[in-house]
Amino acid sequence: ACVFPPSISGSIRTVLKWQLFATAALAAVAGLIAGVHGALSAVLGGVINMCASVIYGVLLAVGTGGGKARGAHIALIAMFRAEAGKVLAIMGGLWLTLTMYGDIIPAAFFSAFVITVVAFSMAFFVRG
Repeated sequence: ACVFPPSISGSIRTVLKWQLFATAALAAVAGLIAGVHGALSAVLGGVINMCASVIYGVLLAVGTGGGKARGAHIALIAMFRAEAGKVLAIMGGLWLTLTMYGDIIPAAFFSAFVITVVAFSMAFFVRG
Protein backbone atom coordinates (compact mmCIF):
# COMPACT_ATOMS: atom_id res chain seq x y z
CA ALA A 1 0.00 0.00 0.00
CA CYS A 2 1.15 3.52 -0.77
CA VAL A 3 1.82 5.88 2.10
CA PHE A 4 0.56 9.44 1.65
CA PRO A 5 0.56 12.37 4.03
CA PRO A 6 -2.69 12.13 6.02
CA SER A 7 -3.74 15.61 4.98
CA ILE A 8 -4.15 14.67 1.30
CA SER A 9 -7.76 13.99 0.35
CA GLY A 10 -8.97 10.61 -0.84
CA SER A 11 -9.61 11.85 -4.37
CA ILE A 12 -6.06 13.17 -4.69
CA ARG A 13 -4.75 9.84 -3.36
CA THR A 14 -6.76 8.00 -5.99
CA VAL A 15 -5.44 10.25 -8.74
CA LEU A 16 -1.87 9.78 -7.49
CA LYS A 17 -2.34 6.03 -7.81
CA TRP A 18 -3.66 6.49 -11.37
CA GLN A 19 -0.65 8.65 -12.18
CA LEU A 20 1.68 6.03 -10.71
CA PHE A 21 0.12 3.19 -12.71
CA ALA A 22 0.12 5.23 -15.94
CA THR A 23 3.74 6.21 -15.43
CA ALA A 24 4.78 2.62 -14.75
CA ALA A 25 2.95 1.35 -17.83
CA LEU A 26 4.41 4.04 -20.06
CA ALA A 27 7.90 3.45 -18.64
CA ALA A 28 7.59 -0.25 -19.44
CA VAL A 29 6.50 0.42 -23.02
CA ALA A 30 9.12 3.15 -23.52
CA GLY A 31 11.76 0.85 -22.07
CA LEU A 32 10.90 -1.84 -24.59
CA ILE A 33 10.94 0.61 -27.48
CA ALA A 34 13.77 2.99 -26.56
CA GLY A 35 15.69 1.24 -23.81
CA VAL A 36 16.76 2.60 -20.45
CA HIS A 37 16.64 6.25 -21.50
CA GLY A 38 13.09 5.80 -22.79
CA ALA A 39 11.96 4.25 -19.53
CA LEU A 40 13.71 6.89 -17.43
CA SER A 41 12.27 9.66 -19.60
CA ALA A 42 8.74 8.35 -19.04
CA VAL A 43 9.35 8.02 -15.30
CA LEU A 44 10.60 11.61 -15.12
CA GLY A 45 7.60 12.89 -17.10
CA GLY A 46 5.21 11.16 -14.71
CA VAL A 47 7.08 12.01 -11.52
CA ILE A 48 6.92 15.73 -12.27
CA ASN A 49 3.12 15.62 -12.12
CA MET A 50 3.00 13.23 -9.18
CA CYS A 51 5.15 15.63 -7.16
CA ALA A 52 2.99 18.54 -8.27
CA SER A 53 -0.14 16.61 -7.24
CA VAL A 54 1.26 16.00 -3.76
CA ILE A 55 2.14 19.68 -3.45
CA TYR A 56 -1.38 20.61 -4.56
CA GLY A 57 -2.95 18.24 -2.05
CA VAL A 58 -0.82 19.42 0.86
CA LEU A 59 -1.28 23.12 0.08
CA LEU A 60 -5.03 22.66 -0.29
CA ALA A 61 -5.28 20.79 3.00
CA VAL A 62 -3.17 23.38 4.81
CA GLY A 63 -5.10 26.27 3.26
CA THR A 64 -8.49 24.86 4.21
CA GLY A 65 -7.49 23.70 7.67
CA GLY A 66 -7.67 20.02 6.77
CA GLY A 67 -10.83 20.34 4.70
CA LYS A 68 -12.72 22.43 7.25
CA ALA A 69 -12.61 25.83 5.54
CA ARG A 70 -14.65 28.53 7.25
CA GLY A 71 -16.33 29.95 4.19
CA ALA A 72 -16.19 29.69 0.43
CA HIS A 73 -13.67 32.52 0.15
CA ILE A 74 -11.16 30.59 2.29
CA ALA A 75 -11.60 27.47 0.16
CA LEU A 76 -11.24 29.47 -3.05
CA ILE A 77 -8.06 31.19 -1.87
CA ALA A 78 -6.65 27.82 -0.81
CA MET A 79 -7.44 26.34 -4.23
CA PHE A 80 -5.71 29.21 -6.04
CA ARG A 81 -2.63 28.88 -3.81
CA ALA A 82 -2.56 25.11 -4.30
CA GLU A 83 -2.87 25.51 -8.07
CA ALA A 84 -0.07 28.11 -8.09
CA GLY A 85 2.14 25.73 -6.11
CA LYS A 86 1.35 22.94 -8.54
CA VAL A 87 2.17 25.10 -11.58
CA LEU A 88 5.46 26.25 -10.03
CA ALA A 89 6.40 22.64 -9.23
CA ILE A 90 5.63 21.60 -12.82
CA MET A 91 7.64 24.48 -14.27
CA GLY A 92 10.58 23.69 -12.00
CA GLY A 93 10.42 19.99 -12.76
CA LEU A 94 10.25 20.56 -16.50
CA TRP A 95 13.13 23.01 -16.39
CA LEU A 96 15.32 20.74 -14.27
CA THR A 97 14.62 17.66 -16.34
CA LEU A 98 15.01 19.27 -19.74
CA THR A 99 18.23 21.07 -18.79
CA MET A 100 19.90 18.33 -16.75
CA TYR A 101 19.06 15.11 -18.60
CA GLY A 102 20.78 15.17 -21.98
CA ASP A 103 19.61 11.72 -23.13
CA ILE A 104 15.90 12.38 -22.71
CA ILE A 105 13.55 10.67 -25.15
CA PRO A 106 11.00 13.44 -25.84
CA ALA A 107 8.16 11.14 -26.97
CA ALA A 108 8.34 9.06 -23.79
CA PHE A 109 8.81 12.07 -21.52
CA PHE A 110 5.98 14.17 -22.90
CA SER A 111 3.61 11.22 -23.29
CA ALA A 112 3.92 10.40 -19.60
CA PHE A 113 3.74 14.08 -18.69
CA VAL A 114 0.54 14.70 -20.66
CA ILE A 115 -1.19 11.51 -19.52
CA THR A 116 -0.48 12.28 -15.86
CA VAL A 117 -1.80 15.83 -16.34
CA VAL A 118 -5.02 14.37 -17.74
CA ALA A 119 -5.19 11.90 -14.84
CA PHE A 120 -5.00 14.79 -12.36
CA SER A 121 -7.86 16.55 -14.10
CA MET A 122 -10.00 13.49 -13.37
CA ALA A 123 -9.81 14.22 -9.63
CA PHE A 124 -12.94 16.32 -10.04
CA PHE A 125 -14.91 13.16 -10.85
CA VAL A 126 -13.53 11.06 -7.97
CA ARG A 127 -15.37 10.99 -4.67
CA GLY A 128 -12.94 11.32 -1.78
